[in-house]
Amino acid sequence: MAGCVSHRPSMVRTMSDITYPYPVKSIALNNDIQVAYMDEGKGEQTLLFIHGLGSYAPAWKKNMDGLKNEFRCIALDLPGYGHSSKGDYTGDMLFYADILSEFIQKMALTHVTLVGHSMGGQIAITTSLSYPDQIEGLVLVAPAGFETFTNGQRQWFREVLTPDAVRLTTVNQIRENFATNFYHFPEDAEFMIQDRIAIRTADDFPWYCDIIPKNVRGMVDNPVFQFLPEIQIPVLSLFGEYDNLIPNRFLNGGRTEDIAQKGSSQIPRSVLIMIEKAGHFVQFEKSDEVNAAIRGFLKA
Repeated sequence: MAGCVSHRPSMVRTMSDITYPYPVKSIALNNDIQVAYMDEGKGEQTLLFIHGLGSYAPAWKKNMDGLKNEFRCIALDLPGYGHSSKGDYTGDMLFYADILSEFIQKMALTHVTLVGHSMGGQIAITTSLSYPDQIEGLVLVAPAGFETFTNGQRQWFREVLTPDAVRLTTVNQIRENFATNFYHFPEDAEFMIQDRIAIRTADDFPWYCDIIPKNVRGMVDNPVFQFLPEIQIPVLSLFGEYDNLIPNRFLNGGRTEDIAQKGSSQIPRSVLIMIEKAGHFVQFEKSDEVNAAIRGFLKA
């Protein structure tokens, strides 16, 4: 187990050297995959938090802080990220859906609500469609999958991001990328930037550079929009009003709320909440509002 310390490392040997806000546990899955996770709180209902592209489990820190007194809160690192195994994985949405299903089974989890951010939202949707008996509800936080793309746009995504592009991202670019995720970048999110800078020295950093382009291809190769009407469980969708990533500003443009309404309206048992003065990382930037919305959704 790894505990919480206040400082951030300037250099790390492996990505597992990054300190997390709660103790880190690990479970062995098939194909020699180890999934690392933080597990806090107790309750009849389990919230399983799924991070987005390029992120990690600590991105859910404020949500675990605010909800662990009422629910069991588990935030995991997807394979290829954080403290979890690295390897030559496909990185597509079906791969991760299988991982989540096996994790739920081996952890003997019941009454599970998946809480997915961005790519994690598309993974949550895919998992609920592939394994409907394991999932009771979905909380989709600025999810990928509501915005649709043409064949040409999907090909652009496949070509624009490479492992070298990830590897050669400068410190200034890292800072700019994080700033784009927020309406106003909060000081207490600085640890995400420092951790992203630190992992560049890690021995397993090349695997991180490899998985991100695979994830992007996986999102465009496994679209979910046309399957949204098949989701029969309750769904809460949350978007920041000033999301700079949805819709894609290079390809589509327009208002975030239009994309949010377009996707949410396809889901039979859906509630949509737009949160003011928040960006793509709405669950961190406006954690109190997001936590209150999740709490109300689960207790309705």
